[in-house]
Amino acid sequence: MTGLMLVLSYAGFAVLATLANLASQRAVLALLPGGLLVALAVGTLVGLVVKFWLDRTWIFAGKASTGSSTTGTFGLYAATGVVTTLIFWGFETAAWLIWQSHLAREIGAVTGLAIGYLVKYRLDRRYVFLAARPA
Repeated sequence: MTGLMLVLSYAGFAVLATLANLASQRAVLALLPGGLLVALAVGTLVGLVVKFWLDRTWIFAGKASTGSSTTGTFGLYAATGVVTTLIFWGFETAAWLIWQSHLAREIGAVTGLAIGYLVKYRLDRRYVFLAARPA
């Protein structure tokens, strides 16, 4: 995959995972209006699973670090997501606390997710999908 296609694909998949994340959060908040932490957790999990499948299948061509099963690769992928999740949650929560609106919360979420995905790609390329590393 060329550099431009890689960037466009990764960005497109990040958008899809972000939409899945935010849709999941809205669903949880519709059921539990005060359940921001539950919404954050559910949205994060849904976004993580969607992004893992897309990244593994298309960005890193199904490769995993040497000797890892899909479960092991997902575990490593999730582990790199811890730091990036803290970035995402920090932006989203700060926006909510400052402006107390769902629009601001979602703008904070999108900002945090964009920054987090940039960091995540670099971590995944270096630590998770070693066999798929571009030359």
